[in-house]
Amino acid sequence: MPIIQSVERALQILDLFNEQATELKITDISKLMGLSKSTLHSLLKTLQLHGYIDQNPENGKYRLGMKLVERGHFVVGSIDIRQKAKSWLTALSRDTGQTTHLGILDGREGVYIEKIEGKLAAIAYSRIGRRLPVHATAIGKVLIAWLDDAELATLLEGYEYTPFTPATIGSRQALLSALAQTRVQGYALDSEENEQGVRCVSVPVWNHESRVIAALSLSTLTSRVDDDELARYRLKLEEAGLQLSRALGYPA
Repeated sequence: MPIIQSVERALQILDLFNEQATELKITDISKLMGLSKSTLHSLLKTLQLHGYIDQNPENGKYRLGMKLVERGHFVVGSIDIRQKAKSWLTALSRDTGQTTHLGILDGREGVYIEKIEGKLAAIAYSRIGRRLPVHATAIGKVLIAWLDDAELATLLEGYEYTPFTPATIGSRQALLSALAQTRVQGYALDSEENEQGVRCVSVPVWNHESRVIAALSLSTLTSRVDDDELARYRLKLEEAGLQLSRALGYPA
């Protein structure tokens, strides 16, 4: 099938925006895209007309429009597992005071599709829609630990082990070792591998075909939650993961 260049360029413009680049000048977009301002002007105005791009009236910079928020809610809301998981996530946050998440695998990254903020939590970096490096997060490790050999090999082909902290896994062999440990123990830990001062534990969510289709996680601050307390939280998380899996038809 032929690629429609104008549509591809429009989508590439949307992909330029992220947590570090929330607003961009047209000159920035021009440099990043390698396109002239005149070509970009038409694309941006079209995206703006339909609400996918907005322009800050104070500085003239472009930013993502509210239409994406609307569409994103439709997508997330249509994911049945999110609705089923919410009661367990809510109960976990209530019982532990910590923030809980539901994540799924999307390409080579995990992505949060649900989050319940705990009353004792002081972790503000997470949000629904945030993308997660699989090598540096507990939820990421769980999401890929039970892939078959061919799927895992494809995912890790050319994978970049970006270092986020001194504790981040930095090689394929180290990640494979961590995944093997995850399969043996049935859960994964992230000990300050993605954010310094933050530890997370994650467990798999299985479907009726005994495939991991999502993961539950619980995030804690190392300054507030010690090893024993984290172990207690993990047991609660494991039970929630099993119950949710059974609700999805997992024969366990």
